[in-house]
Amino acid sequence: MPESSSGIEGSPNTSATQPFNIKLPATCHPPSDSNPAREAVWLIFGATGHLGRSLVRAATSHGDKVTAVGWTQEDDFQELQSWQGPNSIGMLCDVRIRETVDRVTKKSIEHWGRVDVIASCVGFGVIGACEDQDEQELRSQFDTNFFGTLNVLAVSLPHFRAQQAGRYLIFSSTAGALGVPGLGPYCAAKFAVEGLLESMLYEVDVFNIKATLVEPGHMRLDEPDTASMGIKNYSAFKVKAPSEPYAHANAPAGHAQRMVRWLVDRQPVSTVRSAELVWQLAHCSYPPLRLLLGAYAVESIRDRLRCIIEEVRLFKLLFLVTDSG
Repeated sequence: MPESSSGIEGSPNTSATQPFNIKLPATCHPPSDSNPAREAVWLIFGATGHLGRSLVRAATSHGDKVTAVGWTQEDDFQELQSWQGPNSIGMLCDVRIRETVDRVTKKSIEHWGRVDVIASCVGFGVIGACEDQDEQELRSQFDTNFFGTLNVLAVSLPHFRAQQAGRYLIFSSTAGALGVPGLGPYCAAKFAVEGLLESMLYEVDVFNIKATLVEPGHMRLDEPDTASMGIKNYSAFKVKAPSEPYAHANAPAGHAQRMVRWLVDRQPVSTVRSAELVWQLAHCSYPPLRLLLGAYAVESIRDRLRCIIEEVRLFKLLFLVTDSG
């Protein structure tokens, strides 16, 4: 797979402490020698997951303060105790329940005095045909991906408005920009997240609140102690057994499952390098609406947009018929 313009594909042995030369485009005005980053306080939801842990390490390695929030459904308080330190504290919540999000947000502000950056790395998906997924599975994906994000925004917006500043880093996916067979409800939830955030930005720009949708491609766990973390590739996904109409070897509904089985640990995008770019994103002066990570994200989303533009070109003259009396 060709290297992406973001330069985040790299060696599987990449170390979390290795210095990187990768930078966001100059138009974003990222941190540099002439534009040093100021200390920021982070609140990271999904901090024990695929990308969250690397993001915690990237932020603390640069001297930022971090509240790392695990998920009560998967983590326990004793595990989060290991996150306690001069630059970090660990907490637990369930983003699906607004009261728990409110509690950790208030505790974080009480501890650090403020919150500057909120990152939501929480996600859950069911791999299987749309028709095969029952109501509980559909609701679980929307409760986690969409309503979880909505809860984080609703609880924190009053704090950001009061301080007239704030930065959101909402982890979406390439599945938030294009449909993927075998991930229909997950894509639907991520599409909803993108529509919500893009709309909200018009409403809160006057309060100096910025936000970026981070759209990763296929990411591998390449921290040096990945094996000891107990984190598995695609641990946030449940695989659904296909029903008879979708069970044959080449069924489109099986695409996502075949892709995961083929990738195993060969995902081309470095999580550690991605976390470094996301740290820069939190400190840049002009954050983009979307940050695409990796060649798969760049190429697949670009191809989809080309298809949309071509459809617009083919049907643009129909307005002469539909708009006339």
